[in-house]
Amino acid sequence: MSENALGDFLRARRSGLRPEDVGMASYGVRRVAGLRREEVAVLAGVNADYYTRLEQGRERHPSAQVLDALGRALHLDADALAHAYRLAGTAPADRPAPRRDAVSPSLRQLMDGYPNTPAFVINGTLDILARNALADALYSPFDPADNLARMTFLDPAGRHFFVRWEWSAQAVVANLRQTAGLDPDNPRLRELVETLTDQSPEFAALWQAHTVRGKTREAKQLDHPDVGPLTLTYQAFDVRDAPGQQLVIYHAEPASPSAQALSLLAPLNATRRQPTRPQHP
Repeated sequence: MSENALGDFLRARRSGLRPEDVGMASYGVRRVAGLRREEVAVLAGVNADYYTRLEQGRERHPSAQVLDALGRALHLDADALAHAYRLAGTAPADRPAPRRDAVSPSLRQLMDGYPNTPAFVINGTLDILARNALADALYSPFDPADNLARMTFLDPAGRHFFVRWEWSAQAVVANLRQTAGLDPDNPRLRELVETLTDQSPEFAALWQAHTVRGKTREAKQLDHPDVGPLTLTYQAFDVRDAPGQQLVIYHAEPASPSAQALSLLAPLNATRRQPTRPQHP
């Protein structure tokens, strides 16, 4: 690997941009492709000599603010900017990723491709954005099955459905606290916390404990009114093209009582959802 990796990266990205790409007028004879160093410095609002030292490797540790400015000037996407931070050995500035609650059609198709296991998508505030048929059946005791925190603390079904209710409640609050640190100005989080604090003393007490934790892989112990006890493990995957979304997939041990109970859920739920035919005399 080059000893001047950051400089090589900046030079390559500069050469890939034309003045018209960044809204600048082109002037004079250009001996090399792309923008001039002086033009990048102007776009980023940094000293031209300082930028030259960056490319030449005489300055190797720009601040996060300088890297952000260069990222805007060079039209770096999120992956390219993160790469520049790594090359510079600089910690990225804390910034919330843009929120997006729409679940892509391709992800919905992927979830539907798991007919034998519950799969659903949540955001940082634990809103359930999409779910497959078996997840729909799993959460059928809740009305509505819209947000895991609300379902845990405010829906009467939660106390029975989550066998280890106290543990589930602590986990939910710790997840929300993590979101509060990553995205403190999230209006949906503020609204949810206010509602839960007003309506649930248990939530209010746990929220004041300031416990922070992301999703773990500990087994879920559930009690479904239609099929009885369920012990499920799960995996949570970040959705790469939608920052803040997670795909959660539950899994039962093959040939276990929980697996047999899961296999009964989908047809039960489908039967329940069939419209009732009118009775004619």
